[in-house]
Amino acid sequence: MNYRKTKLYKKLDAYTACSIAEGFCEGEGASGEDQFTAWQWLVDTGRCWSLQGWYGRTANDLLENGAIKRPIKNHKDYYGHTIPGTGE
Repeated sequence: MNYRKTKLYKKLDAYTACSIAEGFCEGEGASGEDQFTAWQWLVDTGRCWSLQGWYGRTANDLLENGAIKRPIKNHKDYYGHTIPGTGE
């Protein structure tokens, strides 16, 4: 599924994406599709690489498992490593 084309993706911000990804406050009871959409947004914006380590590790796992797509643009993680984008 292309999570980038969902209505939710287009209205996410950092707080809402994190709450859905972690399942707190506004994110309580979010569907699996909503959670993947939030993770896709966090990866695409590069936010997951600047938050606590759990976000980056989880994002890497989701990318490796094919649950979400690579970001369009390259991003740097906390340590300066490049997270390659697709360049679409």
